[in-house]
Amino acid sequence: MIDATSEPDRAAALLVGPALALAAAVQNGEVRARAVTEAALARIAVVDPLLNAFTDITAARARAEADALDARRAAGETLGPLAGVPFAVKNLFDLKDLPTRAGSKINRDRPPATRDATLVERLGAAGAVCLGGLNMGEYAYDFTGENLHDGNSRNPHDHGHMAGGSSGGSGAAVAGKLVPLALGSDTNGSIRVPSSFCGIFGLMPTYGRLSRARSFPFVASLDHLGPFARHVADLAATYDALLGPDAEDPALADVPAASTLGGLDQPGELKVAVLGGWFARQGTSQAYAAVAAAAKALGATRIVELPEVERARAAAYLITMAEGAALHLDRLRERPGDFDPAVRERLLAGAVLPAGWIARAQIFRRWFHARALELFADIDVLIAPATPVPAPRSGQATFLLDGREMLVRPNIGIYTQPISFIGLPVVAAPVPLGEHLPVAVQLIAAPWREDAALQAARVLERAGVAIAPEPVL
Repeated sequence: MIDATSEPDRAAALLVGPALALAAAVQNGEVRARAVTEAALARIAVVDPLLNAFTDITAARARAEADALDARRAAGETLGPLAGVPFAVKNLFDLKDLPTRAGSKINRDRPPATRDATLVERLGAAGAVCLGGLNMGEYAYDFTGENLHDGNSRNPHDHGHMAGGSSGGSGAAVAGKLVPLALGSDTNGSIRVPSSFCGIFGLMPTYGRLSRARSFPFVASLDHLGPFARHVADLAATYDALLGPDAEDPALADVPAASTLGGLDQPGELKVAVLGGWFARQGTSQAYAAVAAAAKALGATRIVELPEVERARAAAYLITMAEGAALHLDRLRERPGDFDPAVRERLLAGAVLPAGWIARAQIFRRWFHARALELFADIDVLIAPATPVPAPRSGQATFLLDGREMLVRPNIGIYTQPISFIGLPVVAAPVPLGEHLPVAVQLIAAPWREDAALQAARVLERAGVAIAPEPVL
């Protein structure tokens, strides 16, 4: 029997630990899902005003889902692998009965969603409990986590610094231990940048691996959805729960995917190399120290290069601008004043790009993808920095990169854009190095080899190199 006097303390302690340990406690009857949900709601009430991670808190829904789990367990049913684990999602995922705002002012006038996004449904089927929607950059066109309409997401390690974007609320919520798990999206770096700035693990799966059904798009040919967690096993378990076919997403590939959780601690001999060239320039000493620490722990002594990375980044920009503009043309005509001016101007610029430029960018994209696949002929995982710097201060306009003053907003993603441009799977792994603010490395694998990237992250975690540092709240 559960001791009602100690259950709240037990639930609060489980909430800030590994998600899988929490799920095991709920499955075994050591704590009720309702108690965990109440602990999460109480922590959000205290901590979220510091971080501004949440835009919508679905307390009634969460309590109902938790009560349903507790009733099922009382009836002798077996609960799912994420039983009772609280999670939240970037507010571009549909959540039933809420308008899907996608970080914008305009979208909140839309009718409420009539059904959850596919990935939200899948986490619910695994037993996870949804606590609401999370802050993000407007229409996902952002690397900072700053939002004109909902306020800036703040970094849990220093509230005066950026959480990263565009999935800034997701990064802040997980790093701040408001929820053990969150979902975000990554078009040019929007999972990997918040993971780096906030010091947590994030997975951008292969393009076409996870369903995007009932999520608000940004750039359809570049958009990925994926999870955040503070522990590698939790990240793998969440990814496994998200897998499966979905006829509602035409871009979803019919490529078999095995469970990754069971193979985390049996990686065999991973062949790992460091990406040099473009990825060894322009960053800070902390970014390169993180790469060196990861390389040492993974036994990577080989340095390889991808050709024409700078062109890849430029091509990614062109495709992003053109597809993003095409998606928002009606909104730009009808409600231009309701956009963040910085987002509006980038979209308007994309609307006038010559079609020939975009065609050339897509042709180059195929060439660049082929060059990346050549590297994976005898390499399992590539290591690169995730961001060139730790989190800048909120509102900071420029920073020094390689001795040059550069604009913050377009240059945070110098290492992430060339990788999502060709849809490769990446785990962002935090390597804090004892500094004031963390930074992460990218563990990049061949298409459909999320298992290799997760295994490499697990090696780093077990070695004590990649860990999620404690927040300062």
